Amino acid sequence: MLTEKINLAALKSAIRTLKGKNGEVECLIIPIKENMLYKGNKGIYLDIVGFEIDKAKHPDTKDTHLLKQSFSKEKRESMTEEELNAIPILGNLTDWDKITETTPSENIPETIEQEEIKDDLPF
Repeated sequence: MLTEKINLAALKSAIRTLKGKNGEVECLIIPIKENMLYKGNKGIYLDIVGFEIDKAKHPDTKDTHLLKQSFSKEKRESMTEEELNAIPILGNLTDWDKITETTPSENIPETIEQEEIKDDLPF
């Protein structure tokens, strides 16, 4: 079994409290263009690639892979070294078939400053 944890707040995003049909709704707003998401016919996609963690360097982690946003070869080659290094780690993957313990590790999310804006939402 594989489990993944993805920190969506690692993308360019904002948390807002908006007005919904049944009261206030806390929302995570993720801009499409600014995060280089792919807008297809059936959805909006975030391509992810997993990099295997070197267990010799990190023996205490249950994680088997780090997850980062994936880009086309052309896009990667057009990015500067600084841009490539700035791509955030979005989360982790654990292959529980390779782990003897049964409790997944908890990642503590970073605190995100919230700003309240009142708007109508369709939900």
